[in-house]
Amino acid sequence: MRIALGQFNAVVGDLAGNAEKMRNIYAQALRSDVDLLVFPELAVCGYPPEDLLHKNHFLEDSRRTLDKLAADCPDKTIIAGFAESYQGNSYNSAAVLQAGRISKTYRKSRLSAAAHRDEPNFGVFDEQRYFQPGTEPVVINVGGLNIAITICADIWDIEWLGNFLKDAGQIQMILNISASPFHLGKIEKRQEIVSRCAKDFNCAVSYCNLVGGQDELVFDGRSIFADSTGRVIAKARAFDEDLLIADIIAGGSLKRSLGMASVQVKPMQPAAPQPTDPLDEVYQALVLGTKDYVRKNGFKKALLGISGGIDSSVTAAIAAAALGAENVVCLTMPSKFNSPETISDAEKLAKNLGTEFLTIPIEPILERFNLSLQSVPGWDSKGIAYENLQARIRGGILMSLSNQFGSLVLTTGNKSETAVGYATLYGDTAGGFAVIKDVPKTMVYKLAEHINKISGRQIIPADVISRPPSAELRPGQKDTDTLPDYDLLDKILKGYVEEDKSAQQLVESGLPQDVVHSVIRMVDRNEYKRRLSPPGVKITPKAFGKDRRLPITNRYSTQDDTM
Repeated sequence: MRIALGQFNAVVGDLAGNAEKMRNIYAQALRSDVDLLVFPELAVCGYPPEDLLHKNHFLEDSRRTLDKLAADCPDKTIIAGFAESYQGNSYNSAAVLQAGRISKTYRKSRLSAAAHRDEPNFGVFDEQRYFQPGTEPVVINVGGLNIAITICADIWDIEWLGNFLKDAGQIQMILNISASPFHLGKIEKRQEIVSRCAKDFNCAVSYCNLVGGQDELVFDGRSIFADSTGRVIAKARAFDEDLLIADIIAGGSLKRSLGMASVQVKPMQPAAPQPTDPLDEVYQALVLGTKDYVRKNGFKKALLGISGGIDSSVTAAIAAAALGAENVVCLTMPSKFNSPETISDAEKLAKNLGTEFLTIPIEPILERFNLSLQSVPGWDSKGIAYENLQARIRGGILMSLSNQFGSLVLTTGNKSETAVGYATLYGDTAGGFAVIKDVPKTMVYKLAEHINKISGRQIIPADVISRPPSAELRPGQKDTDTLPDYDLLDKILKGYVEEDKSAQQLVESGLPQDVVHSVIRMVDRNEYKRRLSPPGVKITPKAFGKDRRLPITNRYSTQDDTM
């Protein structure tokens, strides 16, 4: 039996556009003589559709789109994910399309809110807000093989799945359609789950994943075929559309006893290229997430301020890779506090990237603002308000140009700064998309070196990477005037933000108590800034936004947990 996994870049709500892509993939599959074509979870409507699922007309339109797709593609069996309204409830479903119609429907049973914490979509999706769980397994026979249909988290609990399929008879393949978003380490966990499922059920596993950016999320594709020994035989492209094709061959129990696969998988294509290391994964995720956010929201060009610092340099390089250098405008806005070296490095960066480069000095604007504000008793030009005024002038310039020319403003703050509120509200947080919002500062430096390495030349000037970071809002300013060294800061943030450790646990792990308490205070009191900042690409297991949701008005402190 020949099967094709059609991982493609769906757009949430673009029912007609998604269906057209699926028809084109179907035509390609026909030319390869496949017996079964598989599309990802909620492929028809895109993932996650969130509160669109509360609109009955959205569910009705999704069903009509699916019916038409079935009529247009009658010659092969197709599995397609869709949002279903059935008997007054909504379901995350997989339709079996045969002979021009929907012949069977499987409804996802393991919804994310019912899943264990280490399962694929804890904290990201709220499936119990939208869906009812299905209760019945669906097994189809294609090419003489019995195939059990599952959706995403259904295969993450092997014991539950065994009970669920206990009366389904002999199964040669478990098919899983998924919309599993990327974060560092996710592919290893997925492969472990697929492999365990194949070994425990002594069957092949075909896993079809979504690809593309959707708001903060990036789906990385990498659909998988595994044989009945649990060995991953083939993997689709990462961060790109692909049609992965293989022959599934059932060989009987004798091969199992000899240590061979009783259900074999023979890929029909050479192995797809994969990221070279975790850093390359992050880079590709950021490029795809930026590209899709800009394009899917109707923008052609992006605009950002570059300072000659590491964060804006990395953001500009990612934007140029995502959109093409001709579609990126870099703007430097120096004041009297910006050094000649950083101004020069900003220009070098734009030249290396090949982007348009503009210079708008803010000193005359700053002087006029300051003069006007001096009429207010108590205003002075020596405090943090004056420093932040510079950032707010820059934010206003960027947003004005965005308004004039229709370019999306990209912000340049990293996760470390976002966590502790080291950013100016309506200043450097002003914009539409925060490219490196979930990238810790220490990783930003590594990304800069990676960008230079894959470019084969020095895109980001060496001085940008080696220079101590500074906001350059007052004479001689350095980030370490306000923050701990970033190596230490990122260790504390990983423990507190991503691992939910208390202050006591962090101190017991060997981190300095005074710094831990200081950082936690900064994180806790800056929730309001994070709520008012733009979305950005998720690349860690717990990102601000969908993953980490805390009240703004909140007097609980983990530093009080020993009382």
